[in-house]
Amino acid sequence: MSTTPRPDAPRVGATYRVQVRPGFDLDATAELADYLTGLGVTHLYSAPLLTAAPGSAHGYDVVDHRAVNPELGGEAARQRLLRALRAAGLGMVVDIVPNHAGVAVPAANPAWWDVLRRGRDSAYAGWFDVDWDRGRLLLPVLADTPDALDDLKLADGELRYHEHRFPIADGTGDGGPREVHDRQHYELVSWRRGDTELTYRRFFAVSDLAGLRVEDPEVFAATHELVLRWAAAGEVDGIRVDHPDGLRDPSAYLARLRAAAPDAWLVVEKILEYGEELPDWPVEGTTGYDALAAVCGLFVDPDAEGDFTALDTHLVGRHTSWQDLTHDTKLAAATRLLSAELTRLAALADDVEPDAARAALAELAAAFPVYRGYPPHGARHLAAARAEAGRRRPDLTAVLDALTRRLRDPDDELAKRFPQLTGAVMAKGVEDTAFYRWSRFVALNEVGGSPAHFGVPPAEFHRFAAARQVRWPASMTTLSTHDTKRSEDVRARLAVLSELPGRWADLVARWTARAPLPDPAFAHLLWQTAVGAWPIERERLHAYVEKAAREASAATSWADPDPVFERAMHDVVDAMYDDAQLHAELTAFADEIAPVGWSNSLGQKLVQLAMPGVPDTYQGTELWDNSLVDPDNRRPVDFAVRRELLARLDAGPPPPVDAGGAAKLLVVSRTLRLRRDRPELFTGYRPVPAHGRAGRHALAFDRGGAVAVATRLPLGLARAGGWGDTTLSLPVHEVTDLFTGRSYSGGQTLLADLLATYPVALLAPTTESVEAS
Repeated sequence: MSTTPRPDAPRVGATYRVQVRPGFDLDATAELADYLTGLGVTHLYSAPLLTAAPGSAHGYDVVDHRAVNPELGGEAARQRLLRALRAAGLGMVVDIVPNHAGVAVPAANPAWWDVLRRGRDSAYAGWFDVDWDRGRLLLPVLADTPDALDDLKLADGELRYHEHRFPIADGTGDGGPREVHDRQHYELVSWRRGDTELTYRRFFAVSDLAGLRVEDPEVFAATHELVLRWAAAGEVDGIRVDHPDGLRDPSAYLARLRAAAPDAWLVVEKILEYGEELPDWPVEGTTGYDALAAVCGLFVDPDAEGDFTALDTHLVGRHTSWQDLTHDTKLAAATRLLSAELTRLAALADDVEPDAARAALAELAAAFPVYRGYPPHGARHLAAARAEAGRRRPDLTAVLDALTRRLRDPDDELAKRFPQLTGAVMAKGVEDTAFYRWSRFVALNEVGGSPAHFGVPPAEFHRFAAARQVRWPASMTTLSTHDTKRSEDVRARLAVLSELPGRWADLVARWTARAPLPDPAFAHLLWQTAVGAWPIERERLHAYVEKAAREASAATSWADPDPVFERAMHDVVDAMYDDAQLHAELTAFADEIAPVGWSNSLGQKLVQLAMPGVPDTYQGTELWDNSLVDPDNRRPVDFAVRRELLARLDAGPPPPVDAGGAAKLLVVSRTLRLRRDRPELFTGYRPVPAHGRAGRHALAFDRGGAVAVATRLPLGLARAGGWGDTTLSLPVHEVTDLFTGRSYSGGQTLLADLLATYPVALLAPTTESVEAS
């Protein structure tokens, strides 16, 4: 197989994420090719395509790495998609899942089925990260009742438990169901024991996803063969690597992947904490959460932090620091949700008393300041964790010292496995718990974000963007993904609240008094969410609050739902629709701030698409999209509406900024087209300062010919009387605004003129002036 890319392979300039799934398969995706070309992207960026668990809506539970998912149309449909993309001049980026495989339906996963049947003697026993020394493989599928095994049955040479099917080892099929079960290489146990006693590594706390040992070259080869064959044939131009932090050795894995796909554009779903740098891996960069945090923070007023802290303290009755909250939620994740993983680690610390080892390892994980380290690199993170753990638990000083010495040794098995725990602890403790408890200002509660850092000043953003241009110029940028807690447009509208802290405090006080909830912190999250997404269908908001409250695990939880609290919570949601006064006030306020939110949306979209990096557009977000967390953000997209609207934009005058969202589609399509058609204008980065009293409200930069200009804090700008005589220094030659078609002769240009139609502008050298020069 040749590894030479095809001559017409498009450079990965901009991607469009499509959630390919059984309800929107590869043939449906192929029909988007001409639309995506018109939008200006260069590559389709697809959800995982390999065979997933039956009915999977996302594809991250791969069960067979040897074939394209038949529920997506199989290999024939992939070939049809490939032909459609090539005919449209597009390339393809695929999502792969190296960390884990789906095991919810054992019969669908041939390797897992064989392991269950043959145990350690299976040819696939080395595929999965199983602790075989702890006895039979525990499968947490039973009801949490003493007599659950009484429901076992024997049928067609298999053990059956309701809808679950399991293989029977050779020579063990005689006797009743319980007798047969007791002879197997696996043991069926209560679902609750999955968090405490599991004998295989999971994806976070999801027992239906079993960890793969891709550090083994044979496992790597078997699980990557098909995707690498596509890359070698020039059928895939880029690879997005899901959850590398779950791997035993991400650096070695990525080196192997790069060697196997030397010409592919590689990006990793690596979540960087505030100020953290991406390790020096052989990749183009991340999937863009770092950019998301920087861009969205630009449109939040840092001056409002004190007001929102005071509001939060008033509502909750106390103020808990972000550091203390996340320590507690991470410690709970380590000792409860991930107790099985903690037990496995503690067993490796056989020179320490078991309970002390568990306690010390949990404290270190709770205090670890980033998702994980990569021994021997990142020693400073371990040192910081040791110091913080010692401060909180001085009684564990000797144990912490002993364990830290071992964790510094990259050859120690404990040091190799500990980072896999810290990443899971961070994800479950912060993303999936603290983000739902800390409701001071939820626009900042986003994957890759830091709610403790209130807004991003322009100077900080410029430093961030300039550094990206130097170090990671081909890293992805994004504003929405299938994992974001709120869509970009919801966050943009919520950012308006930072300009109205007093007004918001009054409204929240009145609304919470009219529709009270026993958990005031969650009530604040609920009201912010409603305002950010309003108008929203009642059933969507009900589904969201149930997920959010159970994730918070404060007043209710997934494992033990509290029906009294949840009824009260749903009553508040119903009041938003059924209480006439409440509904009217909520609607009026949302309508009032929506246009300001649109200004923020256009600004952050332009900045994300024009800044250094490879911009991604998540499906549907080229129009206003007020989606909330998964699964709400995977809702079907009406592409017919978008296709028709794009055609109208190309045929008619610039649209108004209104509820239809055409203005956002204009910004997306014109920016992406310029990047695709004139890439030489996007080869550098230089801040462009605004001069005048309203200068702080402008964010502008020159990418090497293309100049992007966005309005920030638009309410403050309006209160100050508008742009007035504030000017921007433009290039001396003639430039044209791609959004309005107006031309400017360069030099000092009034922002009041430049931004008279839209709150954003994208300036490029006028073609005639370029030819003349």
